[in-house]
Amino acid sequence: MNPYLNDFPILNEKRDGKRLVYLDNAATTQKPLSVIRAVDEYYRSSNANPHRGLYGLSIRATKMYEDSRAAVREFINAEKDCEVLFTRNASESLNLVAYSYGMNFIKEGDEIALPVSEHHSNLLPWQMVARAKGAKLVYLYPDKNGRLTEQELDKIGPKTALVAAAHVSNVLGTVYPVEEIVRRAHKAGAVVVLDCAQSIPHYPVDVRKLGVDFAAFSGHKMLAPMGIGVLYGKEELLNKMPPFLTGGEMIEYVSEQDATFAPLPQKFEAGTQNVGGAVGLAAAIDYINQVGYDTIIKTEEELLAYALDGLAKIPHLTVYGDAKAGEQRCGVISFNVDGVHPHDVSSILDSDGVAIRAGHHCAQPLMKYLGVNATCRASLYFYNTKEDIDVLLEGLKKVRGWLGLGD
Repeated sequence: MNPYLNDFPILNEKRDGKRLVYLDNAATTQKPLSVIRAVDEYYRSSNANPHRGLYGLSIRATKMYEDSRAAVREFINAEKDCEVLFTRNASESLNLVAYSYGMNFIKEGDEIALPVSEHHSNLLPWQMVARAKGAKLVYLYPDKNGRLTEQELDKIGPKTALVAAAHVSNVLGTVYPVEEIVRRAHKAGAVVVLDCAQSIPHYPVDVRKLGVDFAAFSGHKMLAPMGIGVLYGKEELLNKMPPFLTGGEMIEYVSEQDATFAPLPQKFEAGTQNVGGAVGLAAAIDYINQVGYDTIIKTEEELLAYALDGLAKIPHLTVYGDAKAGEQRCGVISFNVDGVHPHDVSSILDSDGVAIRAGHHCAQPLMKYLGVNATCRASLYFYNTKEDIDVLLEGLKKVRGWLGLGD
């Protein structure tokens, strides 16, 4: 019995008499009771507009919001609270960097390097920057095991002005060599934008140890509510970037014809902020710290090895990326069943209560590189069990038979 299962009420519900086997954690994680209660308590007792009211309730909301920022700062080991910006999600964080940094500091002839496996959120903003500024996108292609070879990393060179990369691929589960990417990028005088959306739920992210210039992640993929995200940025870079969104609270002084802007982090947090989401994110950080990354990593490594071993025994099934567990492999498993569209696989598994993702996973250039239109994706978290994997494997064994294709 997984000791954490009872912390997640939705995982203990039965639907049509069947237990939910939730294996879509790369899309969003379920929420523990402590997070649900923290958000509920905030709205019951402390809800007010932060940074604006001079009355007690607003001051309390402001303190909870800023305490949450401090919790994030400590969690990722940023040097200062002002280097932590709250956004809606990782996509907004990455767009902020693209529009505020990219549009102002990337110039014609520069190169923007990125793995072809990037999620669209960390690809489309750079396409727009490249088109607008006359820069060139340079793609790094993974090998058959999903790894970036030395030859591909050599594409980070003198013309590179920015490297945008995920810490972990949301399709292949590959853990990319961030410190080596940062070393090469900084040697070229480039900045590094790291998408941590798929890594920070599973591994500790120390932005100073990694040496990244920007890092983005979403709360909802790490047990927190939807609608809260984080952008980390080095203070010196954030200070020279113009605001991304304008409006209330991000100003210093406004005249009829001009305006000056507030210091960090308010310069990048226009409008009323999501205090409830920030409080929920802080509660999620508390919960992850209580479980401990050592436990999370150990549990997921065992589940991943068990799942990959079981999948390898099923005929007519192809796993993409590294088919073996290891340090450079996270619990995101993409696969296809011969002759069966991933949407049909997902629907058939759903009849057994198994929730997986099927589609292009917002990574269409990678799909084209792999030679497929879509894949099935099972993604693990520490609250999953070997029994969950067993239900998945048994369901997959039946898929081709359901469609009259034989075993």
